[in-house]
Amino acid sequence: MPVRVHVVEDDAGVSDSLSLILANLGHNVISYPDAESLFRSTPPDGGDTVIVDLSLPGISGAQVVRWLLKLAAVPRVVVITGQSQSAIEHQLRGLKPTMLVRKPLDVETLAQAIPLD
Repeated sequence: MPVRVHVVEDDAGVSDSLSLILANLGHNVISYPDAESLFRSTPPDGGDTVIVDLSLPGISGAQVVRWLLKLAAVPRVVVITGQSQSAIEHQLRGLKPTMLVRKPLDVETLAQAIPLD
């Protein structure tokens, strides 16, 4: 059964690639260029997956993760980043996303991050 995947990524090329890969894997994809766009939409539900770039303009990816983890029905949260391990640890201190995926992204890792239910 397809999973609804919300992609919060400010790099249009990465967002487009992610959307294409995820759609080819059978998922329904909704893309947002920034956290503010996600916040203005209907919140994801517990059966959804949200892919969040850690380096977003404006509201940070870590703040998005914090918000997602406080929802009544917490979605699967996958953080993507190309940052150093120390920067990741600093930003995500105290937060437990479902999975952390390093850039550059590959299809196999994405398929593992978002299993078809």
